[in-house]
Amino acid sequence: MDFAGSERVAEETRNGARSSARRAPGTKDWQEDLSRAPISTKIVVAGGFGVGKTTFVGAVSEIEPLTTEALMTQASEETDDLASTPEKTTTTVAMDFGRITLEADLVLYLFGTPGQQRFWFMWDDLVRGAIGAIVMADTRRLEDCFPALDYFESCGLPYVVAVNHFEGTPAYAAEDVREALSVPERAPVVIMDARERGTVVKSLLSLVGHALDVAPA
Repeated sequence: MDFAGSERVAEETRNGARSSARRAPGTKDWQEDLSRAPISTKIVVAGGFGVGKTTFVGAVSEIEPLTTEALMTQASEETDDLASTPEKTTTTVAMDFGRITLEADLVLYLFGTPGQQRFWFMWDDLVRGAIGAIVMADTRRLEDCFPALDYFESCGLPYVVAVNHFEGTPAYAAEDVREALSVPERAPVVIMDARERGTVVKSLLSLVGHALDVAPA
């Protein structure tokens, strides 16, 4: 081997050692493969006030989720109905943000929208660039998710209705919720628990599959 070849081998060895030293614990092999860039997609999580959007994002985010929770005050008593969620003391005033890696090369960025009408002016910015939306529904107040359903129907964004069953509430079948909300057959309706990572992941997979199905060829 000539001198130039020896230098090249030595440099590659040094680079490999530095790469191994920098490798974070738990890093997968595919994450070190710079030849395959992951596909990043944006998902919007919407729904009424107190339906569980922040919990949904936090349940699956592999990073510390960014939240914009603010303490609720007496000023919102006339507009924020706490009858179904009396223990709620904070509310999202801008957005929630999290990230989850579903497959070796598929990364979802989750953006939770604020639920109150006074914050809806931010939805256009949050939705820009998204491949689809999760519309969360609480069976105790299904009417709260109508604005989100109308919004995504009007802008043509694929969506999935995720029914978040709270403890102590009657369990309804997905098709019963579909009928009550007049959700078209093309949009999946799933039953989930925003606190349980497995059911949240299934909801996201359902949305990704639906978005792929309706995407132009």
